[in-house]
Amino acid sequence: MPPVVQRNKLFVASCLALLVTSLSFGIRAGIINQLGVEFHLDEKQLAAIVATAFWGFPIAVVIGGMIVDAIGIKRLLLIAFILHLVGILFTVFSNGFWSLYISTLFIGLANGTVEAACNPLVATLYPENKTTRLHYFHLWFPGGIVLGTLIVKLFTVVGWGADWQVQVSLMIIPTLIYGYLFLKQPVPVTERVASGVSTKQMFGAVLGPLFIFMFLCMFGTAITELFTNQWTDVLFKTVTENSLLILTLVAGIQVLGRAFASPFVHRLAPEGVLLMSAILSALGIYLMIHVQGNFIFLAAIVFGLGVAFFWPCMIGFVAEYIPRSGALGLNLMGGIGMFAVAIYTWIMGGKFDQIMMKYLPAGANLKTYQASTDPAMQATYNLARSHAGPDILKITNIIPLILIFAFAGLVLFMRNRKKTQTGNSPSLAAASA
Repeated sequence: MPPVVQRNKLFVASCLALLVTSLSFGIRAGIINQLGVEFHLDEKQLAAIVATAFWGFPIAVVIGGMIVDAIGIKRLLLIAFILHLVGILFTVFSNGFWSLYISTLFIGLANGTVEAACNPLVATLYPENKTTRLHYFHLWFPGGIVLGTLIVKLFTVVGWGADWQVQVSLMIIPTLIYGYLFLKQPVPVTERVASGVSTKQMFGAVLGPLFIFMFLCMFGTAITELFTNQWTDVLFKTVTENSLLILTLVAGIQVLGRAFASPFVHRLAPEGVLLMSAILSALGIYLMIHVQGNFIFLAAIVFGLGVAFFWPCMIGFVAEYIPRSGALGLNLMGGIGMFAVAIYTWIMGGKFDQIMMKYLPAGANLKTYQASTDPAMQATYNLARSHAGPDILKITNIIPLILIFAFAGLVLFMRNRKKTQTGNSPSLAAASA
């Protein structure tokens, strides 16, 4: 008799694995400026380190999507566990740019492997309610960011802000727990394998026009959410003394949005939720650029409501309406999202430094101003940063504006498509998209 799959225990373990992923984002976002000061890194170097996590993620998630059906979800999760441990330990003992770069790459690979295994696992465990369950699963990403940034804030308040190694090492605890839980539990095969959908049919679905459209849109939704969140402390450091709390607030709104996503998903369908998200995201970034003082937190709430549903709705849409794409389809979506953020972060890191130079005196050396203890030079440097942050956001806000038109078209397309189908969620065997 085969072992009984306990889907609720597996779901809890999946959430813990994603919690480690998000803690790495939250803690790194909170200590990134400190790392720059301690290791004398400029904004371009910091951007390269941040982007490395996004490089590692798509590499792992795409490779994982290709091999998960062959090696099984459980083995893939154990690989993620090992990569997380190695990445965390390497980060704790980092002593400069290259050690931080390599350790962040390991964590990015671990994060991508978690996504590659857990997205198809959740879709397999809850075939009757995929999109809502994916929202519940993905609420642990912003949830971990909230926890991570609060850990950084707590350490700063009590005077332990310099102990960034301790903050990073705290991630070992949930890592050990999720590794143990997955080791002890039987894990099912993916939905595609269980349903007998062939590899040829899977690649046919991935090459279909609807999947390609969603694939391209994932560039925009991922950049809108993750670039803005990851660089919050850099972009708003000189705008408010509580810049890290902006990230915490946005992530908190995302947690609440995903926790109560079910009525929105069922009433508006994934495509309707995506259109609403694009509108709110564009409005939120616009407000963050133009408001001052404490009104920045109101802007953060609007932005948080916008990006709350992006990632799980994109994954959920593919799981619901292009099910033959299988684990590969889900993981290509996640992979291209992180790849887009990596490229965009790298470009914007250099752009940020260029914009900074426009606001510094002619012939100024950026690193000299960054390292200076002279009050006048510090004031000039901070003023330049306060101008550069909104300029970066103005460029970024073009992306959700484009998404508004894209998702409006998707709503109309899906409305016409559903008129020719019975039911809103085609079965895996019958789906043709």
